[in-house]
Amino acid sequence: MPFRKHPLNIGQLFDWHTTLRRQTVMYLDRPFDLAPEAGVRHGAEELARLVRDFSARLYAAGARPGDRVAVVKDNHYDVFLCSAAAARIGAVPAQLAGQNSPEAHRVMLERLDPKVLVTTPDVLAQAAAAGVKLVEPRVRVLLLGERDAVEEVPENTVTLAELAGAERAPESYRSPEQPQLIMHSSGTTGVPKLVVHSGETLLGGVAAMEQIPFPVVASKHNDVVGISVSFAHGRIASWTMGQFALAPRRLVMISRHELDVAARMIGEHRPTTLEACPNIFQYWEELADEKPDLFRQVRLYAGTFDAIHERTVRTFLRASGRRFPVWGQSWGQSEVGPMCIAVFTRGRLSKGGKKGGGPEKAVTNSIGWTVPGLAKVKVVDPETGRTMPRGKPGIMMVASKGRCLDYLGESDRHAEKVRGRWWNTGDIGELGRFGELRLVDREVDIIPGMSGVELETLLLDRLPRASDVTVLGVPDGPPVPVLSMRDDTLDPQEWREATVGLPELAEPHLVPWHEVPRTATWKVRRLELRERVLGARHGVGTGRWT
Repeated sequence: MPFRKHPLNIGQLFDWHTTLRRQTVMYLDRPFDLAPEAGVRHGAEELARLVRDFSARLYAAGARPGDRVAVVKDNHYDVFLCSAAAARIGAVPAQLAGQNSPEAHRVMLERLDPKVLVTTPDVLAQAAAAGVKLVEPRVRVLLLGERDAVEEVPENTVTLAELAGAERAPESYRSPEQPQLIMHSSGTTGVPKLVVHSGETLLGGVAAMEQIPFPVVASKHNDVVGISVSFAHGRIASWTMGQFALAPRRLVMISRHELDVAARMIGEHRPTTLEACPNIFQYWEELADEKPDLFRQVRLYAGTFDAIHERTVRTFLRASGRRFPVWGQSWGQSEVGPMCIAVFTRGRLSKGGKKGGGPEKAVTNSIGWTVPGLAKVKVVDPETGRTMPRGKPGIMMVASKGRCLDYLGESDRHAEKVRGRWWNTGDIGELGRFGELRLVDREVDIIPGMSGVELETLLLDRLPRASDVTVLGVPDGPPVPVLSMRDDTLDPQEWREATVGLPELAEPHLVPWHEVPRTATWKVRRLELRERVLGARHGVGTGRWT
């Protein structure tokens, strides 16, 4: 099969991998739901075979070119294998994280109107328990599991095993400018939006950048690359292309984020680079404190999807046994891809400010500089659209080669965020003297006169036993801190000392970590948390560009 430098269709990625001079090998924390009998080690040929085989089963289930195929399953890399298989036969896959609520799944599936729903027993069981009917009988359900694992199997269901031996499906690839993959936004403010990408926006500029062997941040042939994220996120497409091109020694896929699973996989494979969602790293701080040897080989940590806090970065850089470990933090959105990259080192964090009083500005509020040739960012007044002076906060607008085509079923919402070539991120930030960008807050979460993200960073630093801190702005009083403590207790004196020199804060609310509502990428669902804690969903921000 002839390819250009890299394919612009996810359905061709795995075949492309088999043609490269160097290839990588994938190791899993558990077998794929797509191929439970195939074990936990997969080379290039085996991955390509799995995609071909599943495309045949999808075709046998009724999927055809132009149809939508919804993939709603437990977190694992095979979410993307399913999508590649659908793209191989010209269908348009939609990746929906199984961690969303059944009610959110129902709304998104109604917008999608898929021909086939690929799902797992756990997703069906959660929907049944919530009294939610995910799809209408006309939708074929392809179950990755056994029928007897579910009390109520939807009408028109066929299992993976029942389609074994299906004839090879005819290949049919959509052109690069057509819709090719649908993923959803994080959903921190409600039902996630369905983000439509083409081959050009998904695998064009953004994924091409991932293949460049930049010093420090790019994978090397002797690297062991660990990753623990939501594999339903669109980032996994560009990540896959980049790792296939750079061909590290092995890829370690950690689909479950529990401490015991992470410890087992990291201990067994000893990654030299490790990527996870920021709040997953934050949750793993306990591992880094108690078992720092697990991270001795890590030369590069990579955080994506959300803001990161200084304590987390400091903890993991300290655990590394490398002489000069680096933390790379990217800022981006599903709609436009990555926009900025910041790099943190032990030295940079040590200059953050005096201990006890806290730094005047948190070092990790820096989101770095835009990547030349990939994106441009400007900061504007939210009302007038005029460019703000350096050092003054405003809405961050981005121009990117990776901007999505639309929000499926919500085109008016998409149009509201477009201004010519500029995209309204809905984030408040400021531009520094030398072009460095600093994140202040999401507009919907804004706290007048301060940065909630920065307050959270400072409080985490001053509360060593806190596993999470969320600060909620309210219209008629001081911000309300919501704390998750490792032992679910907080001494009043401990709190008084932690807030010395900070803006006025309301009395804190204690919420156990596992009761904090989170998205698939472990971002806090702030509106839902606000409603639980304060009995009201609305803060100070307008939420116009969420």
